[in-house]
Amino acid sequence: MVGRIKEDRQSKEERMGRPQNEYCHNENLIHPEDSCLPKSQMEQMEKSKGYAEKGLLGKIKLYLSKKPLPSATDRKKFDHDFAISTSFHGVHNIVRNRSRIRKVIWLVVVLGSVSLVVWQIYSRLINYFTWPTTTSIEVQYVEKIEFPSVTFCNLNRFQTAAVAKFGIIVFLWHTVSKVLHHQEIGANSTGFKEAIDFIESHQNFSVTDFIKNNGFYLNNSTLLACEFFGIPCGPKDFKHVFTEYGNCFTFNHGENIQGWKKVSVSGRGLSLLFDVNQEEFTDSPGLGFADAGIIFVIHSPKKEPQFVGLGLYSPVGMHTRVTIRQLKTVHQEYPWGECKPNIKLQNFRHYSTYGCLKECKAQLIEKQCGCLPFLLPGNGIECDLQKYYNCVSPMLDHIEFKGLCTMGTHNSSCPVSCEETEYPATISYSSFPSQKALKYLSKKLNQSRDYIRENLVNIEINYSDLNYKITQQQKAVSVSELLADVGGQLGLFCGASMITIIEIIEYLFTNFYWICIFFLLKIPEMTQRPPPSQNHLGNKNQIEEC
Repeated sequence: MVGRIKEDRQSKEERMGRPQNEYCHNENLIHPEDSCLPKSQMEQMEKSKGYAEKGLLGKIKLYLSKKPLPSATDRKKFDHDFAISTSFHGVHNIVRNRSRIRKVIWLVVVLGSVSLVVWQIYSRLINYFTWPTTTSIEVQYVEKIEFPSVTFCNLNRFQTAAVAKFGIIVFLWHTVSKVLHHQEIGANSTGFKEAIDFIESHQNFSVTDFIKNNGFYLNNSTLLACEFFGIPCGPKDFKHVFTEYGNCFTFNHGENIQGWKKVSVSGRGLSLLFDVNQEEFTDSPGLGFADAGIIFVIHSPKKEPQFVGLGLYSPVGMHTRVTIRQLKTVHQEYPWGECKPNIKLQNFRHYSTYGCLKECKAQLIEKQCGCLPFLLPGNGIECDLQKYYNCVSPMLDHIEFKGLCTMGTHNSSCPVSCEETEYPATISYSSFPSQKALKYLSKKLNQSRDYIRENLVNIEINYSDLNYKITQQQKAVSVSELLADVGGQLGLFCGASMITIIEIIEYLFTNFYWICIFFLLKIPEMTQRPPPSQNHLGNKNQIEEC
């Protein structure tokens, strides 16, 4: 026993006599060659080095590792100071009141107010994101008003002599004009086989040139009288256009914006007297063209004439009086409305759904067939008759069946225009001419009375009033109105403002910052702390034995 005590004293003296750098080789140290730092500090240094090697996230962790975690007392004091100083009404009453009953009452009041605010804001947001709109109607009175474009066509589209020579031309035109209004033309249709034979024997036949030279024409013999606002006009004031009715002519066309005609007195406008000359011009009753007279459409100078659904008829032997009003419609862009303000057309100066549909068909046909029908816009190679039958006509059926060119909604090929101008018309008819006028016209034109009755068409177009109506689609709730509504709800129920929201954000950010420090630094330290070493337990047992 005495020997053992001596050995222990000797060992202790040897340890006391060792230099400091040798003592640093204790197992509780990590890198004795660097310094004699405690193990926990060395682990913190290793962790900092590891953070520095992991990019931006590592730098953030390194920054947080240098920040001390506030004590529980400091965090409690921070919460208390926020509660008594915040501009959010009612919270300080919960903290300052010593009575538990009052605290509970104020807690219920605050939670109820917050619940109401959340419900109100939620309902306002739901309402806003349904994109509601309102419609306003306003009547504007002006001294001068823009006169619309009017396109006229003869219901008898072809000259009789040309049809007698090429009887198949009526069926051919029926096929060519299919690009403007879809119609079924099957292999069993009347004239289909004759058309195929005609195409094979007339390879270089041009429907365009034939219709332009042998269709309806406008000169002093077909336009007997023209007057606009008391000023004489004539065929030179009309522009030739191709439609499904062949040769048509537009008054007040939109090529020259400065030339658009305006009127300043209601009740006066455009007055025309046509001679349709049924003996010279004819059509095919078998294809539905059994009427005699003039068909016309009133449209904006910015738009192409569209006869399908919009054409107005004026029969022979009648005086047609058309009273119009100007109606402007403004649509909102998506998602409030269906228009797209940035959409542009390649071949038209102004956007319209009808012009867009024509361009859509033109692009698909040109891509598939390598040519372009002359009734559609573009600068491609004109399709010949062989192409019409072999490619264009089947492609039109495919476009119609697959719905490749659609209109209306924002996601369709041709959405609605953001601004449209229409001309609602009121039409009245009277017998023309009267007995006395019949004698006068018969003598003046050197024609029989039967000829006058069967060929003359009198058309008069004017405004009812010098005003126009604007129907405008508007946003029911704008962003500023939404913010004002939300702010009003916050102020009414909680007395809160934008400053209050910033205070709450600052409070939440501070607590989040502390939580990050706790989870990133303190919890890993707690989980990585090593258990007591076996040597330490052995020395403790030896001391107890002593």
